[in-house]
Amino acid sequence: MKTTTVTRREFIRLTGLGSAALALGYYLPAAGRPAHILKVEAAENLGIELNAFIFIESSGKITIMNHRSEMGQGAFQVVPQMIAEELEVSLDEINIIFAPGSQTKYGSQVTGGSSTVRGAWRHLMRMGATAREMLIEAAARKWKVNADECYAENATVIHRATGRKATYGELATDAAKLEPPKNVKLKNRSEYKIVGKPLPRQDTPLKVNGTAVFGLDKKLPGMLYAAVERNPRFLGKVKSYDDSAARTVPGVKHVFKVQMDVFSHKREGVAVVADTLWAALEGKKALRIEWDDNGFEHYGTDQLFSLMHNSLGQPGLTQKAAGNFDAYFSKASRKLEAVYETPYQAHACLEPLNCIAHFKGNSCEIWGPIQAPDWIQSDIAMKFGLKPENVTVNMTFLGGGFGRKAFTDYTYEAVAISKEINAPVQVVWTREDDLTQGPFRPGAVYECKAGLTQQGRISAFQVKMAAQNLNHQWPGADTESYNDSTTEGLPEPYLNTIPHYRFADIPLASPIPVMWWRSVYSSTNAFAFESFIDELARAAGKDPLEFRKQHLPDERHRLLIDRLMEVSNWKQRGQNSGYGAAVTECFQSIVGEVVKVSRKADGKIKIDKVWAVMDCGWYVNPDIIRAQVEGSIVMALGAALKHATLFNEGKAVQRNYDTYKMPRINEIPDIEVHIMENDERPGGVGEPGLPPLAPALTNALYDLTGKRIRKLPFNLEEF
Repeated sequence: MKTTTVTRREFIRLTGLGSAALALGYYLPAAGRPAHILKVEAAENLGIELNAFIFIESSGKITIMNHRSEMGQGAFQVVPQMIAEELEVSLDEINIIFAPGSQTKYGSQVTGGSSTVRGAWRHLMRMGATAREMLIEAAARKWKVNADECYAENATVIHRATGRKATYGELATDAAKLEPPKNVKLKNRSEYKIVGKPLPRQDTPLKVNGTAVFGLDKKLPGMLYAAVERNPRFLGKVKSYDDSAARTVPGVKHVFKVQMDVFSHKREGVAVVADTLWAALEGKKALRIEWDDNGFEHYGTDQLFSLMHNSLGQPGLTQKAAGNFDAYFSKASRKLEAVYETPYQAHACLEPLNCIAHFKGNSCEIWGPIQAPDWIQSDIAMKFGLKPENVTVNMTFLGGGFGRKAFTDYTYEAVAISKEINAPVQVVWTREDDLTQGPFRPGAVYECKAGLTQQGRISAFQVKMAAQNLNHQWPGADTESYNDSTTEGLPEPYLNTIPHYRFADIPLASPIPVMWWRSVYSSTNAFAFESFIDELARAAGKDPLEFRKQHLPDERHRLLIDRLMEVSNWKQRGQNSGYGAAVTECFQSIVGEVVKVSRKADGKIKIDKVWAVMDCGWYVNPDIIRAQVEGSIVMALGAALKHATLFNEGKAVQRNYDTYKMPRINEIPDIEVHIMENDERPGGVGEPGLPPLAPALTNALYDLTGKRIRKLPFNLEEF
């Protein structure tokens, strides 16, 4: 199986496609309009850029171009799995390649927001069905029979009456002469042979046998290596540097100042370029740099959170509101108030940032672990004055992304260095660079207030979030605008049963860069929302899950909660254990989780088990869903118990895994994942399993110990 990336024209030329094969793709003519499916050569003649190609050669070889990055979440599997279902081929018969970055060709290629399936599922299925119908029509014409007398199976068209067969390879040339049908019938879910099945992942063998190409594996002829010493304070400048010792390191060829764009600022550093990575890193260590850190605040963690806590007295910027919260809160039968705090976090991908760039004057080519190749193409074209079609962005496999590798800073820096030295270069970030330079998940403080009726229902509900606003960092941003993610993670039906509510945010201005982190604001919001809901349930004297059902009256949420109760034996939970629950919603999926904790013989707390129920609607591969929910739970467990990024005088403190600690395998509880079956539209999978874990865990600890946790991370050893 190939994982290389080539342009469409080069792919057709190298594989001998064109009139001798069937090549299809789709394009979106306008927002909200159905996709148009065309043959590649027809699109070329019309000047239309197609995406998500299927190539069927006369040799019988079938190639599917995957337009999304693969960072462990399963896009490399699910994109071809959807196409193969309607195409009637086995995944074993498919060659999968990564598409190059191009928004005009592929639409959004950003692997984020858990959007791969939910953003393109119907287009991909239609394209597979279109190719199938063209092949059936080609066979019918060849045999001089009606197309409805034929069917496709295992890359072969079969005539029902006579059993006559023709392979897709034998039919490809004739099928390529036909016009794609405008309307094709998609299968019913009950007819699926591939979609919805736990098929083995196509990238697993490549990763096991070492043939999968990650960013650090990629090499080019004549490629040099660069390491950059960047200012540890994010807005600081290079005042001066002494490179005399660095230049004595054997293999060092260039030392110069370099900048990279980070939102609306330029981060400065000194690049050391050498003929080996080791020489570049040794040269970097030998640099003597004087930094200019004037003109901005050098915040520490305590100062940042003091600013957030102190700002809660402000009214904030309202995102959503209904009724009159103040009036009904003041006359509520029972009032509750609580403040929650979540820390800054690093992405801490197993594979640190790296990028290869080759700037060639009027064109540029990039290779690396890139989460948003279309964004990178646009960014490089704009900032270096190139035509977008002259910027080629090639994806490798990613060793984790979590949002960090969708950013444009590390690719810009690589191109700038390549341009300076007039040669291809691989820029490699060390673990320390990766953990200390950010951008980070923003820390946040939440003030929650609510009033209960005498019947124990929520009558008034208010949350104010004090945190940095991701959108405020971009050039020209409206820094007076509210955070449009203040309610992210909250199941929307809550707002149908609470008559008086208000959600607002108080933006914090800080030099520290912040950005998307797996599940974005849901990872922090949900801790506040679902912890506070639990506190309200206890105050109302009601079972926490029944209380949620009372305020989530729609069938979809109620069925999920019922399933969660069933699989966790919620109603039969014992007296010597603590059980906590949380239900969150993000990226159009709902996840409920129950955590069970107990006290061991030595008095220490043990996390016994996590039950998770995922409702992501229509889905492709249940094994990938379970793996993503399990991974999300492990990541959330680390963020709740193990790690946080702290700052001292404007610099990140945690530099490697010795201080930014990860959960060990012996600390991971048993995790049981269940998937709801329904006909809802597909939702996201890669991120929604993370937000419920922290509140479910702290709610379980309260159930066992009576101690309420409102600040993350916390030390389980202290209970």
